[in-house]
Amino acid sequence: MSEPKDSNRKVDNLGTVINRFLEKRGLNERMRRYRAWQLWEKVVGPQIAARARPARMREDVLEVWVDHGVWMQQLQLLKPKLIARLNAALGEPLIRDLYLRQGGPRANHANVAPKPAELGWQKADLSVEEESRIEQTVANLADVELRDRLRELLRRQAKLAKTREKTGKKGTAGTSGT
Repeated sequence: MSEPKDSNRKVDNLGTVINRFLEKRGLNERMRRYRAWQLWEKVVGPQIAARARPARMREDVLEVWVDHGVWMQQLQLLKPKLIARLNAALGEPLIRDLYLRQGGPRANHANVAPKPAELGWQKADLSVEEESRIEQTVANLADVELRDRLRELLRRQAKLAKTREKTGKKGTAGTSGT
């Protein structure tokens, strides 16, 4: 077995490599700010954390979703204290302000898009005969996933055709109810 060319070469751990990478791209400070998510519950306590969650960072402002107006008012009064605690936990003054927004806090911190309104054609009911015809069409498919997807596609197509027939439209069905 051959010897490495430079056996005295120092090997950096993964954390050091990542920190160097972030620093070269000017992201080191931003990543330090985002530690506020990890520290949030510990800093504000479980009662506030149940009602308010960090949503995003804009420069040195932490946006926080608060689930009720009364809690927003209370947090507005506590803002200086919360900012001081967060910065102390972060070890440096990285957060200048909290921007409070009313909305339900999300445990996973994800921005969840609202479910789109159901279109008119999607509300159409298929008859027993139409459902039966679709089932007969997909019955011989061995692949379960393919069968389910084709069934759903055929159901959508039948609902759309039915709505077009009712409304006399040749294009796509409108967004309003039938």
